[in-house]
Amino acid sequence: MGEEINETLNKQCSEPASATNVEENGETVEGGVKYYTLEEVRVHNMSHDTWLIIHDKVYDITTFLEEHPGGEEVLLEQAGADATESFEDVGHSTDAREMLQQYFIGELHMDDRRRLAEEAQDTNSGESSSWTMWLIPAIAAIVVGVMYRYYMFEHKSS
Repeated sequence: MGEEINETLNKQCSEPASATNVEENGETVEGGVKYYTLEEVRVHNMSHDTWLIIHDKVYDITTFLEEHPGGEEVLLEQAGADATESFEDVGHSTDAREMLQQYFIGELHMDDRRRLAEEAQDTNSGESSSWTMWLIPAIAAIVVGVMYRYYMFEHKSS
């Protein structure tokens, strides 16, 4: 019996890692979780077939569209894309987060997770530059205002 187990382990270890339990078009790994690429998710962006990515998890929310308290248009705007930021900005309740689990169909592929993280990082660096675009004029306006008040105060006293 011990020899049978050793033979089975040797066979499994001798196979390449990529050959163990993987399917094409939505890979499935040993845990049973299906992985979807960003391209696969982007195709599902219609009212009769709606998928979202939230926190690197893929959800098929087609049957939920009419039930959504904020209206189906809000969900359709994000359909086939990463809706994490929009989902968090709204401030969904714990009940809404629990309800989301019933629509879970898989996770985003690891390569696409990295790609989305890089895109988000690029977006954040762009936001910081736009932040400085309004900060500098605001500081300049404050300085001009203080100088004007000082000048007017000095002019009145003379």
